[in-house]
Amino acid sequence: MALLFIGIDPNTGHNGSPTVWVDPDSRDLVVQSYIADESTRQECVNSTTPGHVKGIPDHETIIRVPAHMIEIVREACDAAERNGLPQLVESSADVGRPPGDA
Repeated sequence: MALLFIGIDPNTGHNGSPTVWVDPDSRDLVVQSYIADESTRQECVNSTTPGHVKGIPDHETIIRVPAHMIEIVREACDAAERNGLPQLVESSADVGRPPGDA
């Protein structure tokens, strides 16, 4: 598997910069970023999210992606989509609604 490099945080140096890739086979985003601090981790652990049990499974972690990298993440999403990522099925509430309407 050769990852498709999308972008690197332009505001950091040459050691450990947050980076985004796309796996062209699975179309997953692959992200290297900062490990979230303990207070952020605890907030996530204590959060209740629909369809999600409390806690962080052993095979997952919490990271932070700097806000100024949103455009790079958006580009990665576009690259994954261009590589054949299936489109999400619209819910019945969204049918007939113009794109972008809330």
